[in-house]
Amino acid sequence: MNHTYKVLKSDIELFAAALSQVRVYVVQPLGEGLIDIVDYIGAVEKITPESAKVNGIFFMRNQFEIRVDVKGSTG
Repeated sequence: MNHTYKVLKSDIELFAAALSQVRVYVVQPLGEGLIDIVDYIGAVEKITPESAKVNGIFFMRNQFEIRVDVKGSTG
């Protein structure tokens, strides 16, 4: 079973996630393919050019990834 996700990078992607209230998770890339999952469930509440607010916490967009699971993946 593959775990497939999409990193929400653009303002449009984050805005669409906020409008649809899709559940996202926040990870911090650690390098060499390693990540630290910071917050696993929540909705995007607010976006700015520098940050995204998820579950009441602001995350700097240049330091964290906002991800959403992609449904219907095969593997």
